[in-house]
Amino acid sequence: METGQTEISTLGEFGLIERLTKELPLKNTETKLGVGDDAAVLNFGEKDALVTTDLLLEGIHFDLRYVPLKHLGYKSAIVNFSDIYAMNGTPRQITVSIGVSSRFTVEHIEELYSGIRLACETYGVDLVGGDTSASVTGLVISITCIGDVEQGKAVTRSGAKPTDILCVSGDLGAAYMGLQLLERENRVSAGKKDFQPDFAGKEYILERQLKPEARKDIIEELHRNGITPTAMMDVSDGLSSELLHICKSSGVGCRVYEDRIPIDYQTALMAEEFNMNLVTAAMNGGEDYELLFTVPITDNEKVEKIKGVTMIGYVTKPELGCAMMTRDGAEIPVKAQGWNAFNNV
Repeated sequence: METGQTEISTLGEFGLIERLTKELPLKNTETKLGVGDDAAVLNFGEKDALVTTDLLLEGIHFDLRYVPLKHLGYKSAIVNFSDIYAMNGTPRQITVSIGVSSRFTVEHIEELYSGIRLACETYGVDLVGGDTSASVTGLVISITCIGDVEQGKAVTRSGAKPTDILCVSGDLGAAYMGLQLLERENRVSAGKKDFQPDFAGKEYILERQLKPEARKDIIEELHRNGITPTAMMDVSDGLSSELLHICKSSGVGCRVYEDRIPIDYQTALMAEEFNMNLVTAAMNGGEDYELLFTVPITDNEKVEKIKGVTMIGYVTKPELGCAMMTRDGAEIPVKAQGWNAFNNV
């Protein structure tokens, strides 16, 4: 590397984005929110449009030795839908662009698209275009999703206020433990002709990794109960990273309670089998695609009634920083130890 040059891994994904888009001027009045959230917000009339995109690369984001193409297609669409829901919106259309190497057949790509189409059918989204290209580095998938939200109702990462309650949907760490299981069985199977992986009793964590769902149901429940989060994002890179994103964007601190973090029984068993710290897996694992959001303390009783939502802590003044309260009452600083693609190359 040339003297004075900076390795991308030292900045990480979000640091790189921030550096590339710092002080980027918005020239069009229709652009209400640009880079820096789960989706951009554009206004062309009665509703605000939401636009998000995700890039998935073979060898970085997925391994086709143990990820079926149909599952990969489904997941590729879902991660985009999740970003739209995280803005309090509804996904409407997607475009799909793929780069394909010569080892893939037409039937392989049809299998990939069958998963994308299933996701679109399940969530009521239209596939409206895209692009295809040859690739020399394996399979590349880029999906852009367009959604909408009632004008002025988009929920960003920057609205959390001190005394707000921190909430998360579902449970955490399951997708990460599913990945650990898949990678272990893949290693064990190397060179064995008739190897049968041991997945009995572990179906939930495998599904969380291979076929996640976007939390459309939670957004609908929030609407039904008259709750508009003050800040929200989806848990794609790990709870610790997402907490810090919300706190940084909102200019606040937070306190999260270790014993309030929702964890499934299969996740706990798998962590024990791998001799991993369960809370570390839940805080840093990523790919759960649950919703992390904050609500005013006055909505406490409303939130309590929503099945599948856990109150895990509260928002503080910025000078108090971001910390986890352990079971024995100690405070541990929250650190961003979740997924970083540039640490995996």
